[in-house]
Amino acid sequence: MAAPLHRYVEGVLHLLVDTSTWLDLSRRRDGQRWIVALRELLRQGKIELLVPAVVVDEFVRNRERVEASMTSSVAQRFKLIKQDLDEYGGTDNQEALKLIQDLAHQVPLVGAMTTRNFGDVLDLLRAGHVLDPTVADYGSVVARGLDKRAPLHRSRNSVADALLAELYSTAIDAVDLASEPHAFVTSNSDDFSQPGGDRRLPHPDIASAFASGGSTYALGVDGLSDVLREQFGDEIDELLAETDFVEEPRRLDEITEAEKQLFDRIWYHRSLQHERQLQDDQASIEPLLSVAGPNRERVEATYTQTGELGPYTDFELGMLNGKLSALRWVLGSEWDFLDT
Repeated sequence: MAAPLHRYVEGVLHLLVDTSTWLDLSRRRDGQRWIVALRELLRQGKIELLVPAVVVDEFVRNRERVEASMTSSVAQRFKLIKQDLDEYGGTDNQEALKLIQDLAHQVPLVGAMTTRNFGDVLDLLRAGHVLDPTVADYGSVVARGLDKRAPLHRSRNSVADALLAELYSTAIDAVDLASEPHAFVTSNSDDFSQPGGDRRLPHPDIASAFASGGSTYALGVDGLSDVLREQFGDEIDELLAETDFVEEPRRLDEITEAEKQLFDRIWYHRSLQHERQLQDDQASIEPLLSVAGPNRERVEATYTQTGELGPYTDFELGMLNGKLSALRWVLGSEWDFLDT
């Protein structure tokens, strides 16, 4: 049985998203799809993020740990694969080892590109509407704990989760949900979802908050996506499609090959310039050609497309040097190292 989603009418969609879902979204390589979509909907005034301070605090507290685990786990997997190839790959494994080494070079880049999601999510949270607990909210948490009602029904400290439940109940209290739809999104199915059943449905202890049309319980990033589609229909699909991209970092062999091509083209240009400067000094030109001649032939045979070997405008030459400097910086050289 699929979790029911209420058909929203026109109005601002108010979202209370649990820390667990924000962390899940931040971990995803394709997380920018939802992050950009939420940012745009916020800009258009079509959604409002309801942000309890405890969500921001938990997100910031867990960010460093999750970021570190993402990069270290990938690096460890590459290390183990390389060890297996070394031990069991036989003699014909050089190509595989080279591929693993190239992929391992990408790990820091992959990690950095993925973990930027955390900063973007934090910006979203800080742009949301802060929910400040009242004395009544704290009292309701205590009562929930004494009665051992979800999310305080298990032998663990879920006080922060209970506060989220109470803050959401307060947010929807005395609100016309038909015109002001609300949704509670969490990945914490153990504390909030129906036990032993469809985890996309709320626990009976909190189900009353979702009994009325316009208040929805959603599970995880997929649940968030469903809520957005239910509210915005084709608009959200178009918005997600516009941001459906995952930037892949270049492999090490791609970077070194591009650096070599730029080196050859700039060296060839400088070699010709040097020869022109010595055109009245035949004694100096002959030694130059004896050294540079074979390499010029190699470069001319390699780069045959029109314009690849110049002549260059000052702008084109500046672009080539800038690209060479950038690639060398990526490979470990200092900025502006342009020796050829």
